[in-house]
Amino acid sequence: MESSLPLAGMRIIAVEQYGAGPWGTLYLSDLGAEVIKIENPAEKGEVGRFVGPHFFGEGDSQFYQTFNRNKKSIGLDLKQAEGRRVLHDLVRSADGLFDNLRGDLPKKLGLTYADLETVNKAIVCAHLSAYGREGSRKTWPGYDYLMQAEAGHMSVTGEPDGPPIRYGLSVVDLMTGLAAVFGLLAGIHSARSTGIGRDVDVSLFDLALHNLNYPGTWYLNAGDVTGRGRRGSHPSLSPSQLYRTADGWIFIMCNKEKFWPILAEKIGKPEWASHPDFANYATRLKNRDRLTRMLDEALMTRNTADWLQHFAGSVPCAPVNDIEQALENPFVGERRSIRNFVYPDGRVARMIANPIRLSDAELPTRAAPGLGADTTALLEQLGYPPDDIQRLKDSKTIC
Repeated sequence: MESSLPLAGMRIIAVEQYGAGPWGTLYLSDLGAEVIKIENPAEKGEVGRFVGPHFFGEGDSQFYQTFNRNKKSIGLDLKQAEGRRVLHDLVRSADGLFDNLRGDLPKKLGLTYADLETVNKAIVCAHLSAYGREGSRKTWPGYDYLMQAEAGHMSVTGEPDGPPIRYGLSVVDLMTGLAAVFGLLAGIHSARSTGIGRDVDVSLFDLALHNLNYPGTWYLNAGDVTGRGRRGSHPSLSPSQLYRTADGWIFIMCNKEKFWPILAEKIGKPEWASHPDFANYATRLKNRDRLTRMLDEALMTRNTADWLQHFAGSVPCAPVNDIEQALENPFVGERRSIRNFVYPDGRVARMIANPIRLSDAELPTRAAPGLGADTTALLEQLGYPPDDIQRLKDSKTIC
């Protein structure tokens, strides 16, 4: 029963597009919130509907489905005065409004708390932008890969003698979406006790900078500029990197001292554990290149699958899979990590399940809605008579 989901009864109005914003509100809709996605009829819906190369149908890309399952869609032109009136009627019954627009657009479209507090004093308005809504870059467009470059992420990714490299996935987008809805939920928690909402701001740039994490602290306090390590090695712990096997690679992480003697024993080299050159983190780090050559030699006596079975549960390790291998992994099936998301007509979109699991309820599995699929029902719920709904359709304010 969806009524037992933790966010059941929460209504979020989402003026969102593409990746970062929709990814954040996906967590809300998966956990039971009513996420009403506002899409511009003049643009045939948000841009994500048309991101290829794979589609379930016209205006229904597999990219779009990935970010928008379990949501509702209303086709609404916010640039029209009548569109703003509909927005205000939606906001009156909402807990939050979420947008991921260029920094200057929320104010222009009337999506800030200052614009909406007279409509609903408790509304929380969360804004996800590239560079923030204030300052010299508020009008700048911006995207994930740009943040990886400017915030230093590419300088610590890849091989030391190679070019700067971005992550293979849009990690900044995904994490900014999560941070934004975390801020939104925190604001709603406060508003429910005080009756007063607020604006909450998160930017891709600030998130990317925040994710510098301990290397950032090392620079700010010790002047240390962390660089790239060979084979994805940890900057201060060893062995913690890729190693060669007979048929490929294995990633091993002895990130606690207790794992090093276990690894040495498992590979048939117990004497390495107490060798003065490898006896602790500091000596292993100092002699990392030598230790890498020694571990490569030992690990290349078996293939990756054999080592995984041999180390299972005793040495933290993982294979290096491609996407097919990752999704066909038997453990994925054991975890029920792939689910069928169902269209109203019974068609199915297979997608990766939300990582949050509840002890007493299954998360919903509805495919993402078509453009304006819920417009009429939502307006009827707000008390709009049929003639008004038709008039709004005729004027292309809604679809």
